[in-house]
Amino acid sequence: MKETYENMKDMLNCINYDRYKWQVCGDLKMVAILLGLQLGYTKYCCFLCEWDSRARTLHYKRKDWPLRQALEPGTKNILQQPLIESSKILLPPLHIKLGLIKNFVKALDRDGPAFRHLISKFPRLSIAKIKEGIFIGPQIRELFSDEHFAGLLTKKEHAAWESFRAVALNFLGNHRAQNYRQIVDNMLTAYSEMGCNMSLKIHFLHSHLDFFPENCGAVSDENGERFHQTISTFERRYQGAWSTSMLKFVFYLLRVENLLRILQRARSFLRLRHKPIAGDDCLFTPSRSLAIDLQSMLSLRTRWIALALQTTMLLVYVDL
Repeated sequence: MKETYENMKDMLNCINYDRYKWQVCGDLKMVAILLGLQLGYTKYCCFLCEWDSRARTLHYKRKDWPLRQALEPGTKNILQQPLIESSKILLPPLHIKLGLIKNFVKALDRDGPAFRHLISKFPRLSIAKIKEGIFIGPQIRELFSDEHFAGLLTKKEHAAWESFRAVALNFLGNHRAQNYRQIVDNMLTAYSEMGCNMSLKIHFLHSHLDFFPENCGAVSDENGERFHQTISTFERRYQGAWSTSMLKFVFYLLRVENLLRILQRARSFLRLRHKPIAGDDCLFTPSRSLAIDLQSMLSLRTRWIALALQTTMLLVYVDL
């Protein structure tokens, strides 16, 4: 299903949304569709206020913008009648985190050692994606633990990076620090001094900090972002053509994901040992030996065990 206003309207009618009025958390494109806003980086792209995205001289300086009294079609980049109330929107913390690192990387010196380190650290990413700062959650966490990357940054870049890391860990996750306002203000100041452009995501942190939920980790849009990553694979392979082959590919990926879940459950019954011990009931070969508690293993279904062992591509020798 394509992300269009008509499709979203039909879907909300099918689930009887007008009766239950659930809160909605999704990426900002989906939020714009649900609220009837014009897509793209328009002049009035914020659904909470009349922030002028093109008044760059006021970015990082003016916080108080006139609030939107009503979302009326035909006024200030509003095209359709809103499908949900703006108060039911939950700002997506993961999506905002991805936007923060995107603006940070785009402001890096392209000829500097930090940018070259990103190219060498993520060889599977194209240079075009790195230039645009397109990263995902696991890659961001990997950079957080990379002390070498932090050491390659200039003074202003290092201040912006550390402040972004503090916001990600102390505000956009499950933990909210008591001084979270000061942490966010420090990041905005560092981003401004570094020369990062203000995007809609940064604007939410700058002017609508109270609109965020108490625990951002509880309403994370990580599952939705993973779904987008999976869909992008389909788009690259089938280029928008809907066919039975595409559906088979979807079911194949779902089966692989299910096998990985089974493997994670089976791993809880395995204990690693560096050397074989005489009397072990079961040993994995060739390089590392694993002892298996057969009594625990037998409590699992045989099919689960077979699928998990087949997924790991290991040989099992059982001494009965």
